[in-house]
Amino acid sequence: MDILLESIAKHVTLTEVEQKIVLDSFESHRYSAKEKLLVEGEICYNSTFVISGILRNYFVDDQIVEHTVSFATNGWWIADMYSFLSQKPGNSYIEVVEDAMVLTMTREQQLNLFDQVPKMERYFRILIERSLIANQQRLMDNLSLTAEERYERFCERFPDIKHCLPQKQIASYLGITPEFFSKLKKRILTAK
Repeated sequence: MDILLESIAKHVTLTEVEQKIVLDSFESHRYSAKEKLLVEGEICYNSTFVISGILRNYFVDDQIVEHTVSFATNGWWIADMYSFLSQKPGNSYIEVVEDAMVLTMTREQQLNLFDQVPKMERYFRILIERSLIANQQRLMDNLSLTAEERYERFCERFPDIKHCLPQKQIASYLGITPEFFSKLKKRILTAK
């Protein structure tokens, strides 16, 4: 739970009483690799904070091709934000890539927390703003950078997990086929 408090402390200062209220708002869970926390068509009831492990959010298109939207590792949050905020069925999956320990909070718990500890509303606003900026940058990168440049950015953003992920998932995140990604990695290694 220290990692959650450290994440919060980067943006807001909580009293000991507020810290206890925050920690009491979460439930702890352990998941094994390949477990799905969310399936397309379900409502995303929880926002998930990763203590350890790796999770990914993805959707499947009409041609049954997976498109990875995001990864979450230690200290990161993950949810289908449309579904979580609207409490309507979503279109994505959340899957455990590497055994994980997480903390979850329902939308109702989050709203109650905002009432009890108003500083947490500021914390989540800051996270959402940063997420919006990161998503906008990723969209611009996907439209303007080569696959190799996108891979370099991926390696900068996820230096600790790039070796833990299946190549297929990295390719999906980059918006390229696994075959092209394999050739790209080979070309990069040969150039070094």
